[in-house]
Amino acid sequence: MSVTQKSKVFSWLLFDFANTSFSVIMVTFVFPLYFKNVICNGEPSGDALWGFSVSLSMLLVALISPVLGAAADYSGKRKRFLFVFTLISVVATALLSFAGPGMAVTAIALFILANIGFEGGLVFYDAYLKEIATDKSVGRVSGYGFAMGYLGALAILLLTKPLLSKGIVLSNAPNVQLSFLAASVFFALFSVPIFLALRDQQKKEGPAISFASLGSSIKEVKHTVRHIMNYPDLVRFLLAYFFYNDAILTVIAFSSIYAQNTLGFTTGELIVFFMLVQTTAIAGSIIFGFVTDKIGPKKTIVITLLIWFVVVLAAIFADRKELFFYTGMLAGLSMGSSQAASRSMMARLTPREHVTEFFGFYDGTFGKASAIVGPLVFGVVSAQAGSQKAALASLLMFFTIGLLLMTRVRSVASEYSVEK
Repeated sequence: MSVTQKSKVFSWLLFDFANTSFSVIMVTFVFPLYFKNVICNGEPSGDALWGFSVSLSMLLVALISPVLGAAADYSGKRKRFLFVFTLISVVATALLSFAGPGMAVTAIALFILANIGFEGGLVFYDAYLKEIATDKSVGRVSGYGFAMGYLGALAILLLTKPLLSKGIVLSNAPNVQLSFLAASVFFALFSVPIFLALRDQQKKEGPAISFASLGSSIKEVKHTVRHIMNYPDLVRFLLAYFFYNDAILTVIAFSSIYAQNTLGFTTGELIVFFMLVQTTAIAGSIIFGFVTDKIGPKKTIVITLLIWFVVVLAAIFADRKELFFYTGMLAGLSMGSSQAASRSMMARLTPREHVTEFFGFYDGTFGKASAIVGPLVFGVVSAQAGSQKAALASLLMFFTIGLLLMTRVRSVASEYSVEK
């Protein structure tokens, strides 16, 4: 690998280091608790409003991702799309540092913008994997990316720990707000290298977004939808990914609320818990990255899904905080490995000429749509049964369906070519 190629790979990895600061602070840990405890004053409606915010942002990304992915492929200006979405997320996150009690509508609007920027940017970011890695190294590079992401999450947790030490409560609101600003600056600072190292490969003259380019993009997406059934392995994988990723994202979204409400975790214990999860996730991403290149992404995904079964069952029967700490560490191991192997599988099944468009379906339509269904099912079961453990048990159905579909996917790398 040349020096130039190594710099491209490192800048790509560093972007994962950057954007996971948003994920851990704004989606997984701090902001969900701040939104309910402070902005919504602890009212039960806070859970519903939070679920609505996450679901709506994911729905919007699911709708626009394939079209924008096709537009990026059509124009060759993938980096510009990534820059715009990153900027939206960074700015909206910084503005959330001004959100206080009673500002639910403003906070929801800003969070939806920030999450659209974060999740939408992943479409263009993930599409670079096929460009910077070979078929023999795609598993390792994907694993390194997730490892760097979890390392970034660990770094932002260490950075913001002093601000959160007094709890995510009204009396400590100014410090919690500063943690949002810190996440925004962290995201912006470490995302700079990817925009310096990578270059657009312009295919069409003119602006990246225009009526002509959008029209062509929509036609391209319609064509892909009509012909996607010609690629049975891709279809089976995307359906499998929809179900098991649904469960994974739901676990991530409700982990802090579950730990605090069901097991009585304090803020300090939650910080330690998530630091341990990120640490094992780093190890899982790296170790299973090598495993993926050795035995293939399909077998790796099957192994990680079996680990997820153990994680969910252990969490359900955990009656002590100590046991839940160990469960979280195992969840981190399977979280990093399953996501890295899934991205590798998608890269192997994706044609080069439609890479961003197909990743638009992967990250957008299937990835984000799954994040709509899971939280809604979790919330309904929790409300009806009056138990978050029952809601957690419902996720086993999603893992089971995903596993069964995954066993039917052929693990042979393919280079599809869409016939015009």
